[in-house]
Amino acid sequence: MAVTVKINGETRDIDAPEDMPLLWALRQELGMTGTKFGCGIGMCGACTVHVDGQATRSCALPIGAIGDREVSTIESLGNTPVGQALQQAWLDKDVMQCGYCQAGQLMTATALLNSNPNPSDEEIDNAMRGNICRCACYKRIQSAIASVAREEDTANV
Repeated sequence: MAVTVKINGETRDIDAPEDMPLLWALRQELGMTGTKFGCGIGMCGACTVHVDGQATRSCALPIGAIGDREVSTIESLGNTPVGQALQQAWLDKDVMQCGYCQAGQLMTATALLNSNPNPSDEEIDNAMRGNICRCACYKRIQSAIASVAREEDTANV
């Protein structure tokens, strides 16, 4: 059965059952391997994508439940100003060690800054709490997000 989903601005037909998790449709059916498998139960955040701009765990979302909503993945993150700024901050702050969780971290951080361009440190910590980093780069992640928020705040003055 084919399911039609809008991904990164492009309408895609996925020949898979409606109960297939979006994560597997992205990786196996569409070859989009930037979104990572972590825990498989929506607890670690490695598989985070945006669904209508909201950070969403793709391992727990069946493709048949997406409907008309738009999915954005890490592959399209650099096409947005906030995504570009976060990617640069990740490099500037030397956030990554192993890098496995970083696609999910970046997607969650982007959703945060899109909804709250000037979050407090507590708001950053709360938004990122559900994303696990095995290398414990939490302080660098928080610092990178805060640096982009300060840049955005300064740019809007």
